[in-house]
Amino acid sequence: MKLLITIVCCAFSLFAKGQNLYIKTYGSEKNKTIIFIHGGPSGNTTLFEGTTAQNLADQGFYVIAYDRRGEGRSTDLKATFTYEEAFQDLNSIYKQYHLKKAIILGHSFGGLVATLYTSKYPQNVSALILAGALFSQQETYNHILDTLKKKYSNDSEQLKRISVVENLNKNSAEYRKSCYELAGENGFFKMPNPTTESKKLYANYEAGVFYKTNIRNKNAPLLFYQNEKQNNIDSRPFLKKIKTAGIPIYGIYGKEDGIFSSAQISSLKTITGEEHFAFLDNCSHYLFVDQQVAFLSNLKKWLK
Repeated sequence: MKLLITIVCCAFSLFAKGQNLYIKTYGSEKNKTIIFIHGGPSGNTTLFEGTTAQNLADQGFYVIAYDRRGEGRSTDLKATFTYEEAFQDLNSIYKQYHLKKAIILGHSFGGLVATLYTSKYPQNVSALILAGALFSQQETYNHILDTLKKKYSNDSEQLKRISVVENLNKNSAEYRKSCYELAGENGFFKMPNPTTESKKLYANYEAGVFYKTNIRNKNAPLLFYQNEKQNNIDSRPFLKKIKTAGIPIYGIYGKEDGIFSSAQISSLKTITGEEHFAFLDNCSHYLFVDQQVAFLSNLKKWLK
C-alpha cells in the first residue's frame, strides 16, 4: 500500500453547537470531490482511510473521509443519531470546504445516509455511488435468516436460535444486531479466497495508526433506533426519484457479499442500469479492500 504522503488536511473541525467532527482529506482540492460515508451505526472510516483513501485520491480525486457525529473519532455525547443530524453535518462539510457539488460514496449503512441525503439535497450531488450499500433492509435481514435456515436445516439448536431472532421486533436495534451477528459468525462479510494484495492491505491496516483509532460506539445503534423513525427502510423509491432527477447512480458490490440476495442485486441493477453496475468476483462486503484494483478501476471509469 502506498504511503499516505499527499494528505492535504488532517484536522478536527469544529462545527455549529460546539460538536467535534473528525474529517480528513486526501489529494488535490482542484480535482473532483468524493465524500465517503462509512457504515454503522457505530462505524468509522478507519478501514477505508487505512487502505483506500489515498489510492483513490491518486486516481485524480479529492477525497473527504469523516466519522459521523457520535461515531468513531467524532465524539459527541449529545449526538442524536438521526438521518437529519447526518444531513446537517454533510451540509457543514460542503460549507467548510466550499463545495457546490460532490460525488457521494456510501458504503453499507452509509449507503442509506447517502441515498436519503441525495434525495433531499439533489443540487449538492453530482453522482451517487453505492458500494456494498444497504438499500432494502428487511430483504437483507430475511435473506440472512433464510440462508442460515437452509444451512442449519438439521441443526435444531441453530434453528432455535434463528427462530428467536425472527420473532424479535423487526424495527428494533436488537433484531438488526442479531441478524448481523449471525451473518458475521457465518462468514457473510469475508471474501472466500483472500488474494496476496488483499492480505497485504488488511495486514498494513492492522499494523498502522488507523487500526489503533478504530473506535466503535456500541450505543450508536440503540440510540439510532430509539431516535430515528426511518429505521427499517427500502430506499429504492428514493433511488428511482434520484435517477429521474438526472443524477447518475452507480452500484458496485461483491458477488460473495452474503447479506444480499440475487433478487436484491437484480433489482438494484435495474435501477442503476447495466453499465453503471459492477459485480466483483471473489469479493465480499469490504470490496474496496477485497478487490481494490477493480474497485478503483470502476470508479475511475465511471467518474473521469
